[in-house]
Amino acid sequence: MATSLGPAEWQAVRLSLQVGLVATLGSLPLGILVAYALARWSFPGRQMLNGIVHLPLILPPVVTGYLLLVFFGRRGPVGQFLDQWFGIVLSFRWTGAALAAAIMAFPLMVRAIRLAVEAVDPKLEQAAATLGANPVMVFLTVTFPLILPGVVAGAILAFAKAIGEFGATITFVSNIPGQTQTLPSAIYAFLQVPGGEEAAARLVMISIGIAMAALLLSEYVARRVARRMSGA
Repeated sequence: MATSLGPAEWQAVRLSLQVGLVATLGSLPLGILVAYALARWSFPGRQMLNGIVHLPLILPPVVTGYLLLVFFGRRGPVGQFLDQWFGIVLSFRWTGAALAAAIMAFPLMVRAIRLAVEAVDPKLEQAAATLGANPVMVFLTVTFPLILPGVVAGAILAFAKAIGEFGATITFVSNIPGQTQTLPSAIYAFLQVPGGEEAAARLVMISIGIAMAALLLSEYVARRVARRMSGA
């Protein structure tokens, strides 16, 4: 069995890394805000927000992809607005794959960051506030440095999930080689053609390697968080 990757396989790997990176970095600021809100704030609709955040974990991925197509497709309300006013098209584009991956990975990111926020002693934040720091400065100087390992762990988990996303992605952006064909889509495509098993097997091994590396790195960061909090 050939061990080197062909052009189509390299293309799928590169696109998956690109989609995963954009999905993770693009959703990270919102993930921090939502995690902090769920961990620290009391407001009407808090449980509803929590449910919406975790909904992609419960719904079939195809349903999420269909909803993205309805709302963000060229004829959808959001997609039509983005296309007409900004020239941004998400459906059947790699940017749409990044959006689908970000939505599917968002619950994992928020959960990891929320646990880190909840582990921070509120008295530390209160002490900073009594010294005259406003809420933004309290977060930047006290809370964020303490939750940074959790943020990193959440980002790593989200990146791994984004790379492995298939159902929502293929429903929203299809499986177009060189444009929207990520690792899972490429594996699926290779398995549909005679003689594609070798290429599929190589991509499966790459997917396993990326996923295991991400999980081990996330576990390492989580242990660092636990030791840091126990020693605080």
